[in-house]
Amino acid sequence: MTDEIKQFWQAFCRKHNLALDTPVEAWAFGDSQAMADDLAQLVDQGIKTATTSAFELYQPGEHVPAVGEYNIILDGCNHPVCVTKTEVVYIVPYNQVTPEHAYHEGEGDRSLTYWRQVHTEFFQREFREEAGKEFYEQAPMLCEVFKKID
Repeated sequence: MTDEIKQFWQAFCRKHNLALDTPVEAWAFGDSQAMADDLAQLVDQGIKTATTSAFELYQPGEHVPAVGEYNIILDGCNHPVCVTKTEVVYIVPYNQVTPEHAYHEGEGDRSLTYWRQVHTEFFQREFREEAGKEFYEQAPMLCEVFKKID
């Protein structure tokens, strides 16, 4: 965690009366600077309140999101934008992600059709590049719903 991110988190903790050692994860959305910038802005505006990740691509021992956790959302240059708190986490096959979840992801026209279009392309790249695997429709997805705190 950079000094900038640490200072951002410490200021957040003081403002919200949290212990300075409260656990937090800092991360950016997507796989490009532009995507990270766009999605961080949607979170900061309160439009994006959910995200989805490929559950089977988490490495053994890698942190998996859990209810109650704080997250510092970073932009494409790894600068802190805002803080969220995870409210719901569940795993569902890709082809069973709901229109409601797609809406809460806040992207495009917020439809399930749009969500599938951009996420299929994203997960095809991610499976191929990170694991040398082919993406498949029943792949387990970790769906996370969060609230922007600050």
